[in-house]
Amino acid sequence: MKLLKDLLYSVPIEQVEGSTNCAIEHVVFDSRAVQAMSLFVAVRGTRTDGHAFIAKAVADGASAIVCEQMPEHFADGVTYVRVRDAAEALALLASNFFDQPSKQVKLVGITGTNGKTSVATLLYRLFRALGHKSALISTVEIRIGQKAIPSTHTTPDAVQLNALLAEMVEAGVTHCFMEVSSHSVVQHRISGLRFVGGVFTNITHDHLDYHGTFAEYIKAKKRFFDGLPAEAFALVNADDANSAVMVQNTRARKRSYAVRSLADHHARIIENQLSGLHLSIDGHDLYARLVGEFNASNLLAVYSVALLLGKAPLDILTALSDLEPPRGRFQVVRGASGVLGIVDYAHTPDALKNVLGTINELCLGDERVITVIGCGGDRDRAKRPEMARIATAMSAMVVLTSDNPRSEEPMAIINEMRTGITAADGARVFVNADRREAIRQAAGMAKAGDVILLAGKGHETYQEVLGVKHPFDDAAVLKETLELLHK
Repeated sequence: MKLLKDLLYSVPIEQVEGSTNCAIEHVVFDSRAVQAMSLFVAVRGTRTDGHAFIAKAVADGASAIVCEQMPEHFADGVTYVRVRDAAEALALLASNFFDQPSKQVKLVGITGTNGKTSVATLLYRLFRALGHKSALISTVEIRIGQKAIPSTHTTPDAVQLNALLAEMVEAGVTHCFMEVSSHSVVQHRISGLRFVGGVFTNITHDHLDYHGTFAEYIKAKKRFFDGLPAEAFALVNADDANSAVMVQNTRARKRSYAVRSLADHHARIIENQLSGLHLSIDGHDLYARLVGEFNASNLLAVYSVALLLGKAPLDILTALSDLEPPRGRFQVVRGASGVLGIVDYAHTPDALKNVLGTINELCLGDERVITVIGCGGDRDRAKRPEMARIATAMSAMVVLTSDNPRSEEPMAIINEMRTGITAADGARVFVNADRREAIRQAAGMAKAGDVILLAGKGHETYQEVLGVKHPFDDAAVLKETLELLHK
């Protein structure tokens, strides 16, 4: 139990009605979760406005209300606090409620369009290998030591996030590596958290359905670095043209890494094969199990972070050499008769180009690349033709199919993708809205030595249709299909 006045520490307050000495046992922003002695924060969301549920929250036992606009009537015995930004206040209140847990672990945030999950996951695994009790908050999963918790968002809401960090403190976690989405920055989910470092991987066309313009998307990412404290580090990928913009106003120590540019930390690719990478990192050899230039960049980011956190170069490199790639990130599925499958989360034009570029680079003979790809519904529609264009330009054959259609009609999404394909390339493009059948179609066309890329869903074990998540695992379906077709 906490007193409201203690929870309001550092929250910008504009008006108070009632006593701030009231006891609080729960901090909530969903009125359905309100119970006795709750503090209800009325947040304005994209679909609903928490202010519409203030009366319900009071009726259900809320002791206090935090809002941006005071109600017309005040209930007896309830404290009302008006703030400028309720979402920001929620994050600060949650941090205070859980005793500011981010200050008790070394929290590193990773942001960017592509590579966030790989970098965060590899850092989590690396620090476990180096003997630390580490934690992970990612798109794929949340891990506290060895405990796994399913992940529903790239970055959890502010209350859940601080609750997780408090659990990490209780479990003795020393380092936490967390993906920081652009949504979480704009929605103040990370406000009040103390980071010891931030990492920028890259920025490309994505999430314009939410941010509106690429400039706003860049601005959202940049805000994360603007908020880092002076004693933190800000590590950026110098190969990305926007890296300097990200840190131009940060107070943190600026460091850089790159594969193709001048930087504080540099990697050179010596060999790139399906068996792995041979790199020279800052003059040291590294043999890694990951594949592709994008993974050379990811490995270099991980190495650089570990250095900035005080680890010795040879210890880092030794541990890195044993790490496996995260699930759904250039995940290899081997079939009979020499057919090779690759499952990758590539759901942006740049990520798709990187993955297909790597595959084509590794195909040294007459192997054909067959790509199965869709685009998510209720998401950035502008990238759909571009995704199809890239897939067609860099593959021998393409099967257009469903990703997570959500509330949209699958064929409507596919037809928008088809606008990116020229008439000359049309004969190499097939359409099958049923993803399972599309995978079977691609496998049926494949011969020994060919590579099938399943792009877009990666680690996901479901397909979302009309608000319902149906079990679906690309890697499992492909493996089963290859075994059946190529016995």
